[in-house]
Amino acid sequence: MTDEVLPPGGVRHTVVTVTHLRIALAQTNPTVGDLTANAGMLVDWTRRAAERGAELVVFTEMFLTGYPVEDLVLRNSFVEASIQALESAARRLADEGLGEIPVVVGYVDRAGLAPRVGQPKGAPLDAAALLHRGAVVTRTAKHHLPNYGVFDEYRYFVRGDRLPVFRLHGVDVAVAVCEDLWQEGGPVSVVAQAGAGLIVVPNASPYEREKDDVRLELVARRAREAGCALAYVNQVGGQDELIFDGDSIVVGADGELIARAAQFCEQLLIADLELPEAAPDAEPGEHPFTAGDGSTITVERLRLDAARPAAREPEPPAVARRLDDLEEVYSALVLGVRDYVAKNGFQSVILGLSGGIDSALTATIAADAIGPERVHVVLMPSRHSSDHSVSDAQELVDRQGLRAKVVPIEGIVDAFEKEIELSGLAAENLQARVRGMLLMGLSNEHGHLVLTTGNKSELATGYSTLYGDSAGGFAPIKDVFKTTVWALSRWRNEQRGAGDFLYDFGGPPIPENSIVKEPSAELRPDQRDTDSLPPYEVLDRLLDDYVEKDMGREELLAAGHDPDLVARVIRLVDLAEYKRRQYPPGPKITPKNFGRDRRLPITNRWRETAS
Repeated sequence: MTDEVLPPGGVRHTVVTVTHLRIALAQTNPTVGDLTANAGMLVDWTRRAAERGAELVVFTEMFLTGYPVEDLVLRNSFVEASIQALESAARRLADEGLGEIPVVVGYVDRAGLAPRVGQPKGAPLDAAALLHRGAVVTRTAKHHLPNYGVFDEYRYFVRGDRLPVFRLHGVDVAVAVCEDLWQEGGPVSVVAQAGAGLIVVPNASPYEREKDDVRLELVARRAREAGCALAYVNQVGGQDELIFDGDSIVVGADGELIARAAQFCEQLLIADLELPEAAPDAEPGEHPFTAGDGSTITVERLRLDAARPAAREPEPPAVARRLDDLEEVYSALVLGVRDYVAKNGFQSVILGLSGGIDSALTATIAADAIGPERVHVVLMPSRHSSDHSVSDAQELVDRQGLRAKVVPIEGIVDAFEKEIELSGLAAENLQARVRGMLLMGLSNEHGHLVLTTGNKSELATGYSTLYGDSAGGFAPIKDVFKTTVWALSRWRNEQRGAGDFLYDFGGPPIPENSIVKEPSAELRPDQRDTDSLPPYEVLDRLLDDYVEKDMGREELLAAGHDPDLVARVIRLVDLAEYKRRQYPPGPKITPKNFGRDRRLPITNRWRETAS
């Protein structure tokens, strides 16, 4: 509440009455489609928040359904199940003595619009609801629908046009959803006009390298624009190729950081906030506002008659340590493997271990993710394998305690060659395909998930064999350039002791020779990667510009890349599109991964070299 006071001397001062509000942000890891388990998590985490004296709990975007659900939202049965799960969760909270705590949670709803061409089937909504005293008090939906990068939300949802502002213990609290922060205008603009004291924002914001800096700056800027504190809660966990890093944030109306959750792990972030009391003349009801983006948003004002918890000691604000770049990337890869294995019901993984750095790093990530006792590796030497390849692979097995099997492939390759005449590249690829066949056979027999070991540099240039080293179910380093593979391997060897994402192997897990030796596929005598590719330090810089930044030929030349190399690499990348379409999914860590981000036609006669 704001009053004007006229003190002696006649100078007016504005006195703002503030009130205390303890909020809890549930940075959680839901599973797509598991509505029952997700609803159970909602109750469990609300109980934890209640035990810590929270007066408001905020869950993530589409928490009850998991995110992203993709074409599941086009099924009426799924949307109906989401709505029923929401209403059931509200009743369950009350039944278990948690009904007095207001809970904001994301789910999928429907707009109730008549079917029309160009509108997603059933008019689904990326929605959020306020639950209190066993009921769904109000509902809202995402206003700005992202349609870039990994997002296809115009395919799945219709826009929301309502902004709930509920009064809780004297504070007006607004609710917006994820992308509504990233775009200009819309709900944030309306929050400023409506005069809320706090805006809470459920999110499912995928991880990319260095995104945490961008995210904090955005949240701080939007808080200043809205003129109120902002609580941003983000999902954590792996979902197919996407990794969600958490990193939930609370800032004040001035944009200053108040609390921040850890990255890549579940956490209940508690923040004690001093917030302005709402103006007494803001009556409940619906009020239209111009949103600043060409649309109108209806503000729904309502008041909650919520009981306050017993008095409690203030909690010091939690600001988690930021991870450095390589620790952040490694943690994302481990989380991606861990969740893909767990959420898809696998008990173990298997991969080919060659003694080279790619398979060494992949095995190490897997061991950190699920434990070395659940990681099976197969050493498959051929007539072209060097002695150090076998010894380096065996040393890694010994250092990490992996489950290993040696299966020489020379005799199997000979049997093929007796029946069919192959030479050159076809003969080299046969060896890779024999290895792929063996891994898939062992997967079939024992239920292991096959991990492929190719890196982004190889995938970009087509330096992989279809149905050979590309055969598998998940690709942990497919979005990791070769130079980063080396950097991550050196970083991992420098770490000591166990942690959230690190297993304690008692020493460096990767043999030094695997890191320092010259890369080779060892499919022909004295083969080196540089026989077919430029040095990776040069290649990766060019790939970053061509793949990540979408530079054309002239831009690449202007950036200083060698003209002959530009022509050669562009040709390699463009011709390999059909291979990448058949490669397994893997964790996305860059702004443009092969898969959800970069989508080019396979049949394509456009060539950047034709100018």
